[in-house]
Amino acid sequence: MKKVYFDHAAGNPLLPDVLKAMVSFMETSYGNPAAIHDWGDDPREALEEARNQVASLIGGRPEEIIFTGSATESNNFAVKGLALARKKKGRHVIVSAIEHFSVLYAARTLEKWGFEVSFAPVDGHGLLDPEEVRRLIRKETTLISVMHGNGEVGTVEPIEEIAKIAREHDVVFHTDAVATAGTIPVDVDRLGLDALSLAGNQFYGPVGAAALWVRKGVRIMPLLDGGVQEGGRRAGTENIPAIVGLGVAAKLARVEMEERLKKLTPLRDLLIEGIPEKVNRVVLTGHPTIRLPNHASFCVEFIEGEAMLMLLNSSGFAAASGSACTSRALKASHVLLAMGLPHELAQGSVVFTLGLENNREEVEDLLGSLPQIIGRLRDMSPLYAKFLKGVKG
Repeated sequence: MKKVYFDHAAGNPLLPDVLKAMVSFMETSYGNPAAIHDWGDDPREALEEARNQVASLIGGRPEEIIFTGSATESNNFAVKGLALARKKKGRHVIVSAIEHFSVLYAARTLEKWGFEVSFAPVDGHGLLDPEEVRRLIRKETTLISVMHGNGEVGTVEPIEEIAKIAREHDVVFHTDAVATAGTIPVDVDRLGLDALSLAGNQFYGPVGAAALWVRKGVRIMPLLDGGVQEGGRRAGTENIPAIVGLGVAAKLARVEMEERLKKLTPLRDLLIEGIPEKVNRVVLTGHPTIRLPNHASFCVEFIEGEAMLMLLNSSGFAAASGSACTSRALKASHVLLAMGLPHELAQGSVVFTLGLENNREEVEDLLGSLPQIIGRLRDMSPLYAKFLKGVKG
């Protein structure tokens, strides 16, 4: 049985050039970049080259890049570190209701530390109205954090407009760009950002290598105490082989982005158009057009997402239900509920995220298999039986 991977939002294969660079570095260099002796030279140079490559991907400056171990760390660092650095000015923070848990839970921790947090609502497409953010701002507001793209429903938020409102009120603005950096064009100056989180495993780099960009002049409180690594902002010896891979992945993403978009967008559209044609009572989640180029997500009525994933897997297809951090939680996605979907419909979430190795034949194979899978599950669903009884009655 052929196996097809449609869960690239959760993780991606390493590109050959990325793996080659990492292995080559591990075979030849093992010194500490902080060392004064010769063995520290190659790691230190590799670290700075990767910093340049990541900065170039998002239009930032190398000295503004702080390497971290994951997107979760970058988001925690941003939300807590930026808020703590401004607590004398005010203790009010704004985040959207559909943020990743690494932002939402960091905001909840701030509440325990005496901050107030406002959660900006979204519409039925998961789109945040910038005027909702404006409405929530008050004189004590010091930080706004709104994700650039949502990994569960694919919607891309109007970050540039929100950033403009933040600047008008002298409020620092952070965006979680984990779903977008390396996938669609991201330029921190054009968007008007103060801080941005990204992760290498989202654009064919290694797990364990991520970054937080903080604009020069924006204060942030370190969360890890220790040495002077990363300009004194993030203590701990850097994971140089993974950072080398992150740098190469960032370079390739910048060079190949247009070509990747041309490949992935038609495959996404084939799924978005094809699944509702093949299966009835299916709802597209997220904005139909303002969305990530490799992302197609749906809610299927009368069945549960976990059961769908199990049958898809047994048929050779990898997919997701919600984000990778919530897929085993066996509860409805907070993103879908914030969008106003009923709990029973949100339970039927399925997410397909495409990658460079996917092709049209694989998408068509999925479109051919999915109706049988959903039909089998609906045959066992008391909700569907009740629905059919009502239709016939």
